[in-house]
Amino acid sequence: MASDLTAFGNWLAVPSVVCLWTAVLLRAPGALRSPQQRGLWLAVATAAAAMTLNLPDVVSYAMERGPGYAHTIGLVRNLIGVLSAGAVLYFVAATTRGRRLQLTACIATVAWLGALLALDAAAPDHGTHTMPPVGDPVPSLAYWLVLISAHVTANIVCVALCSRYSRRTESRGLAAGLRLFGLGTALAGLFWLAYLFKALFGSTWAMPALPLLMNLHGLLRAAAILVPTLFTLRRTCADIATTWRLWPLWRDLVEAVPHVALNKPRAWRVMELMWPPVPRNLLVYRKVIETRDAILILGEYVVPGALEQARGQVTGDGVPEQRATAAALARVLREARQAKLDGAPGQPGEAAALELPAAIHTSQEGGDLADEARFLVDVAQAYAAPATTRK
Repeated sequence: MASDLTAFGNWLAVPSVVCLWTAVLLRAPGALRSPQQRGLWLAVATAAAAMTLNLPDVVSYAMERGPGYAHTIGLVRNLIGVLSAGAVLYFVAATTRGRRLQLTACIATVAWLGALLALDAAAPDHGTHTMPPVGDPVPSLAYWLVLISAHVTANIVCVALCSRYSRRTESRGLAAGLRLFGLGTALAGLFWLAYLFKALFGSTWAMPALPLLMNLHGLLRAAAILVPTLFTLRRTCADIATTWRLWPLWRDLVEAVPHVALNKPRAWRVMELMWPPVPRNLLVYRKVIETRDAILILGEYVVPGALEQARGQVTGDGVPEQRATAAALARVLREARQAKLDGAPGQPGEAAALELPAAIHTSQEGGDLADEARFLVDVAQAYAAPATTRK
């Protein structure tokens, strides 16, 4: 059972490292521009580097090259690991805006790195740094206690503050990222606590689980820094779906009232998504604003009372109020658009007779644009329905 656990943990090493480097590369542009995210990104990048040097194949290759090469790889791996621990503390300090903690993290990291280099130089000639199941730690017990203290201290502080601030923040993305990072850090903390018990008391019962703990920690940290990317991807997909559904209604209304559009409609709506005429994050905003403006102008071509009459024709069959209002608005919009295209005279000042729903009034007053977008999607669906197109 223990050997199976170790084998699974070792198998997970490569996927964990690949996920870490993928997350690091994807988040690099945004993280390097943001002081708040820079520490987190550095912590994950250094952890990825340390875990890369700890891959079974890398360790085996280093051992084959000789004791000197194995020693260099082991020392560099441990130094990068301490740098990762310091970056974790710096990330926590930056998140909590603790200037004193930031300074403490920098000083502690330099002290830990200096102590490791000094203890390594003072030790007798040795190969790779290891804590064998039987025998003394290499290069020395003091070296390993300094290394373990750096990781345990950083992990305990990080888990405590991630837990606290994930409950306080109102941002779902930040809360999710902090929880994932805190959970991954907790697993890393258990990893180093097992090494501490091995160093002090010779306890080896937890050793078979250590590869699994470390590699799960890597996957969770990769997920933590990808949370903003995943939220952005979800928002982008939602915007694409909204734009796709709004486009037929927007195109027809802009054809009747062309001056409300910032850009001329494309021949196919797929072109609007693949090569948007405005920044992609403004695409839904422009479509909603231009559709609303066209609706307000076409209100001048709506016969007073037409919206109430149309609403009466679509209610009474268990249709939700918003959908009924959307269906009624779609009917009068089709008629108003045709009247405008036919050259019928408008009635300035009559736009208020269209009685735009609360969703549009709310958005005009600075409310939730997403509510208006959802309502206009309902209008677009009703506008394209056969019952409406026959009118």
